[in-house]
Amino acid sequence: MEEGEQAPRWRRRETPYQRWQKEEGIPVVAGSYVGDLYSTEVAPWPRIGQAGAFVNLADQEQDDGWVIEIAPGGQTEVLHHFFEASTYILTGHGATTFWQEGHPKQTVEWGRGSLFSPPLNCYYQHFNHDGQHPARMFTVTNAPMMINLMRSVDWVFGDSYVFADRYDGRENYFTDPGKRITKREWATNFVPDVRTFTLEDNPGRGIGNVRMGFAMAGNQLAAHMSEFPSGHYKQGHWHGVGAHVIILSGQGYSLLWFDGEERRKVDWKDGSVLSPKEGEWHQHFNTGQESSRYLAIRLGGLDTNWSSRAPAEAGFYSGIAYDHEDPAIYDLYASECTRNGAKVVMPRPNYVATG
Repeated sequence: MEEGEQAPRWRRRETPYQRWQKEEGIPVVAGSYVGDLYSTEVAPWPRIGQAGAFVNLADQEQDDGWVIEIAPGGQTEVLHHFFEASTYILTGHGATTFWQEGHPKQTVEWGRGSLFSPPLNCYYQHFNHDGQHPARMFTVTNAPMMINLMRSVDWVFGDSYVFADRYDGRENYFTDPGKRITKREWATNFVPDVRTFTLEDNPGRGIGNVRMGFAMAGNQLAAHMSEFPSGHYKQGHWHGVGAHVIILSGQGYSLLWFDGEERRKVDWKDGSVLSPKEGEWHQHFNTGQESSRYLAIRLGGLDTNWSSRAPAEAGFYSGIAYDHEDPAIYDLYASECTRNGAKVVMPRPNYVATG
C-alpha cells in the first residue's frame, strides 16, 4: 500500500436471507431486545396473507422471530416451508390446521399462552376465531440457516418431501399431553398454556429457580421455561447465540455485557423478548411483586434427546457464582426493588476476594 493510502474497509456481503427478507417488504426489528411484542409495528405480509414483522436480534442469522397478527375472523394463507418453527400465542384464540399431502387434516385449537410447532415441511394454516379482535403470535424459525444454506427461496418454500418420521398424521399427534424425558424435560407437540405448566426445581441456575424444557415435533429448535420468585435474581451466564427469551409474567430487567465493557440494562415485562449475542454475558433480575416466568426458544442439537438439554449440559455455557459477581450488581438490584416496591429476599452474597 502506498504511503497515505487508506486500508480497504471490508463490508459484510448481503446474505440470501437478507435479500429475501428485504423482498418480503415488512418491518424489521433489530438489536438486543423488543420491549413489547403486543405493540410491535406490523404491516401487510402477502406471503402470510396477514400482517407481520421480522424480529432479528443478537446480530446473527441462525434463527429469527416473526410477529404475525391475524385480523378479526381472518386466516393466513396456507403455509409450507423447509425449516422449523415454534409458535407462541401472544393474544387471541383460534386454531391451526395441519396436513401432509394425501393425508387427512388435523386441527388444534389454541389460545393465549399456547405453544406448538408445525412439523417440518408439512402444510398448515392459522385461523382467528374471534370476529372482534385480532390474534397475535410470535414464531421463532431457523429460516436464516436454511435460506443461506440452500440459496434458493423457491426451494425452501416449495419442496414437497414428506418427513413421515417427523409427522405421521396419527390421531393424537397434537392432543397427546406428552411424557417426561428427564426430571426437567418434557416431550410434547402442543402445550395449551405454558404460563400454567408445572415446572421443576432447578437450583443450579439460582435461588428459587424452577425450570422445564420441551422437545417438540422432532425439532432441532428447542424450548425451555424458567421462573424465579420476587426478590430474587439469576446468576450471570453466557452461552451460544440464538435464544429468544420471551417474558411471560412479572417485571424486571436484564444486564448484558461483554468482558471489559460496561453493563447495559434493559427493562422487561410481559410481552418483552430479548436475545443475547454470541458469548455475551447476561443476567436476569425480578423487581416485581410476583414471580417472573419466561420462555426461551433456541437452537438445540441434532436429535431430540440432545436438543432438549440445557445449554450447560450441551457444552456451550459458562456462569458466574453469586459470590464471584461484582458487588455493584447486588447494589443496583436492591435499588431497583425499592423503586418498584418489591422486597429483596436474597441475602447479599459473601463475596470471594479475587485479588
